[in-house]
Amino acid sequence: MSRIGKKPVVIPAGVEVKLDGTTVTVKGPKGTLTQVVHPNMTIKIENGELLVTRPDDQKQNRALHGLTRSLLANMVEGVTNGYKKELEVNGVGYRAAKQGKTLVMNLGYSHQVKVDEIDGITIDVPNPNSIVISGPDKQKVGQFAAEVREKRPPEPYKGKGIKYADEHIRRKEGKAAKGAKK
Repeated sequence: MSRIGKKPVVIPAGVEVKLDGTTVTVKGPKGTLTQVVHPNMTIKIENGELLVTRPDDQKQNRALHGLTRSLLANMVEGVTNGYKKELEVNGVGYRAAKQGKTLVMNLGYSHQVKVDEIDGITIDVPNPNSIVISGPDKQKVGQFAAEVREKRPPEPYKGKGIKYADEHIRRKEGKAAKGAKK
């Protein structure tokens, strides 16, 4: 039996969960999220907890069991606390600013790189060298952060570029001096 799948998802106060066939809607203080789950999975609400069960022990159903429970747990967590990704901008002259709902970045190109906020995502720039992306949907936050990082990924020689706050860049040594071999 799936250890993750059989754990119940506790529904905190202020969160409303609706089941409509294979569609699960979770509504909370941070927003509303909807997820269509696989028809093989059975979802029940008992004693303020979401329970996910599977029909049998086929390989696909075992895999879907834990996945479905994780997706539901992430939805409940997202509408109560939300998710956030922190990015750091490193490099001489590299900086970020927010103009209205647009993130404007100087990344060493001949032009400014502009990224617009999308629905359900909030961009915050506490200082010119850090960007905070937040929202209730874990997948959307991670995907949007990856797209912003993609504008100038960190390079291994000087570490210039946009990196996650908890990311470690493996540094490389530069070219060896000329005539070092004898």
